[in-house]
Amino acid sequence: MKPATVAVTAGRPPHEVDQPLSEPITMASTYVAGGEREYGRYANPTWAAFEEALGALEGGRALAFSSGMAAVTTVLDLVGHDGLVVAPAHSYTGTLLQLGDLESRGRVRTRLVDITDTEAVVAACEDAALVWFESPTNPALEVADIPRIAAAAHEAGAYVVVDNTFATPLLQQPLDLGADIVVHSVTKFLAGHSDVLMGAVVTNDDQLHGVLKGRRDLLGSTPGTLEAWLALRGLRTLHLRVERSQANAQELVRRLSTHPAIGEVRYPGFGGIVSVVLAQGAMAADLLVHKTSIWVHATSLGGVESTFERRRRWKAEPATIPDGLVRLSVGVEDVDDLWDDLRDALSSLVG
Repeated sequence: MKPATVAVTAGRPPHEVDQPLSEPITMASTYVAGGEREYGRYANPTWAAFEEALGALEGGRALAFSSGMAAVTTVLDLVGHDGLVVAPAHSYTGTLLQLGDLESRGRVRTRLVDITDTEAVVAACEDAALVWFESPTNPALEVADIPRIAAAAHEAGAYVVVDNTFATPLLQQPLDLGADIVVHSVTKFLAGHSDVLMGAVVTNDDQLHGVLKGRRDLLGSTPGTLEAWLALRGLRTLHLRVERSQANAQELVRRLSTHPAIGEVRYPGFGGIVSVVLAQGAMAADLLVHKTSIWVHATSLGGVESTFERRRRWKAEPATIPDGLVRLSVGVEDVDDLWDDLRDALSSLVG
């Protein structure tokens, strides 16, 4: 089946008389003994439905987590003491902070790379235990050569992990490109309505799946049942939302590229995230995000509403990200309304 059909049909109850069409919310902490569930930290039918749907989209077996960072932390826990993690210098700040914390405590070593310099990344993989990358990166929107890097990492005996939050499984399936593990912040595009905090991990390796589930069970980093149900409901319209946000993003890129207030437009050619660098720098970027009525100044992304922020307002953002860079998460509103709101705000910056 095509991904759009999978998004709608996977993870549903059987088509039998009087069965509900959608998996209900199962609020249970304890089950009758003797089965596979036993206890609410180990399994839940609502999680299972979400995991089935996401796994079908990514081509593997999914595990739901309480947040994207819980998923990130669990995967990084695979690395043995003093193991080397290769990661992009431009990554989600939470991931970089977690790597920095692990390195400061002597748990791992970290080698940050320019993910677009494939030869340099391949060389960096030589003694790695885990190669982590985003493609596109957050917020620089750089694209990696996943198959080439994955092959080099495997030759070195390393696991390959791809954060697929920006692309979603509709636009990119890293497991098919050589990755061992895919990570998602379900909070973003998958759930898609800015009302869920959740993460996920997907792998097509049964042994890895068992190890990761064991870590989740032990640490208790499981999602709430309501969150899993909301995420699954959001997943049902993922194909529609991605199609619309991508179409809006591509049209906005076309219009933004000629505006005098914009010094640079960064867009990988797909997806609903665009980054622009304001020609007049950080002050103009800070003014921009407070001059709109439709675009919302917010730090998250991937919702039906359009949001944006200057990323360097966060102290942990890498210094190589331009001061005037604004990351736009393009929603599903009418593109002309989005443009009019953005154009008017930009025009006020150039007089």
